[in-house]
Formats: sequence, C-alpha cells, structure tokens
Amino acid sequence: MSATEELARFRAEVGAALTRARRASGEIGERNAKLRERTRDLAVRAREHKAEPGAKATPADVREAARGFRVDRGLAVEQVPDAAEPVASAPVETAPATLGSLAVAGPSGQLPRVSDDDEDFSQSRILY
Repeated sequence: MSATEELARFRAEVGAALTRARRASGEIGERNAKLRERTRDLAVRAREHKAEPGAKATPADVREAARGFRVDRGLAVEQVPDAAEPVASAPVETAPATLGSLAVAGPSGQLPRVSDDDEDFSQSRILY
C-alpha cells in the first residue's frame, strides 16, 4: 500500500471512531438526563413527604452511607425525618450547597491544573 492509501485508511478509521464516540456520548447524555429527571421527581416527592403506595423506607445504614458520601464530597445534605418520625408541616432546612468537589490526585499523583478557562472540564481530574 502506498502512503496515500494508508493515510486515507487511517482517516477513515479515525472518522469511524469519532462517529461511535459521538453516538455513545449522545446516548449517555440522554440516559443521564432521564436519571436526573427521575432523581428530581423523587426529591420533590420526598420533600412533599409523598411515597409510592407500599414503598418501604430506606434502611438507616444506607441513608447514613449516602449522607457520608455527600458530606465527603462537599455536597448539600438535606435533613429529612426518619420514616418512623411524624411528618411535620414545617419546611425542611438544608445546609447551604457548596458547588464542586475537592480535587483528588490521579494515578500519576498530580492534581488537575487550575485554570480560569470557562470550559467545563469537571471530569478532567480523572485524566491525571
């Protein structure tokens, strides 16, 4: 094969890989949007103290693990009553949300670069 044919084949393979990546990204974006919508609906129902008929309360150890996960990452944690507690009509107070999470060193031991660039590279720390 000539260099021109090799280059054309390489470009075709790169183009096909980009097409697959874009398609996968779009599918994941749709799935994440549906998950966010479902989570938002569940959060609204929890705030309004509405549960599905016959739904069981989340076990205390699971709630505590979820709370610990959110606290470790600097996310807001809502204080909601236990299922056994009577539901009060007062609004639930939440701690102020801290946007973002703490940077974590990657496999190379480096922290992600700090930049004033306005593009979203929220997952860039995975690459380090």
